[in-house]
Amino acid sequence: MNHFLDIHKTDRTALRDIVETAKAMKAARAGRPRGAPDDSLPLTDRMVALIFEKPSTRTRVSFDAGVRQMGGQTMVLSGSDMQLGHGETIADTARVLSRYVDLIMIRTFDEAVLEEMAEHADVPVINGLTDRTHPCQIMADVMTYEEHRGPIAGRKVVWCGDGNNVCASFLHAAGQFGFDLTFAGPVQLDPEMEFVGFARNQGAEVTIERDPARAVAGADLVVTDTWVSMHDAQSARERRHNMLRPYQVNAALMAQAKPDALFMHCLPAHREEEVTSEVMDGPHSVVWDEAENRLHAQKAILRWCLGV
Repeated sequence: MNHFLDIHKTDRTALRDIVETAKAMKAARAGRPRGAPDDSLPLTDRMVALIFEKPSTRTRVSFDAGVRQMGGQTMVLSGSDMQLGHGETIADTARVLSRYVDLIMIRTFDEAVLEEMAEHADVPVINGLTDRTHPCQIMADVMTYEEHRGPIAGRKVVWCGDGNNVCASFLHAAGQFGFDLTFAGPVQLDPEMEFVGFARNQGAEVTIERDPARAVAGADLVVTDTWVSMHDAQSARERRHNMLRPYQVNAALMAQAKPDALFMHCLPAHREEEVTSEVMDGPHSVVWDEAENRLHAQKAILRWCLGV
């Protein structure tokens, strides 16, 4: 059974196949209305459970639309709908859902919830996000880079800011897709060494650089994310802003990268905090293509998980 739990837990060949399938599926839909079905309907008669313990815009809409475009049906469930892990164990929830649906996508807090769901489900499980990783986003990011600049292998990617869950999945992707990654951020927010170690063990060059201008020199891609979570207290927000202000992606910083460097942000963005509007809306930015490609990448992931 093909679970899609993390990039480093998925075979390199499968990852490449997913990206190429996503590109082909996007091309095949060119010019069609958003609600029009795909030519082939690989998810016909399939039911997909979409579980959200965390709020979501892109993950919810892209998975829901993708399943419908491929002829399937969705069942959208919130944590409060299910009382996941409270009134019933996660293991029992997984067993029950497996009798009703063909695949489970879950967006949750604790990575252990995802792992227990996959361990006990009789159907494939997809990681829609946890506090540690966000693999679907980075599959879309790899696809987006390659649409604009060709193969990502051998390129220099620079992460500016907090070594969070999206950064973690970028490190996994560096190891699996063969690009180098430089982390520019305060020492208090360094990515976990487990993620750094995986990328290095796979042959990627991973650099920790405190000077943001030095970090982005020669960069092919500059990436950032929000500095604070919606769940952070006000005092934590202020501390993070103070630590991260030097790592804002602005026009001066992008000028240190290669002239044709791209800028990405997984959204939602806090404009004028981690990135300026000048960069978000500027010639380097591909954030809207990146957001759209969540749809296509996840459709390819769904097909890979179900073998269709």
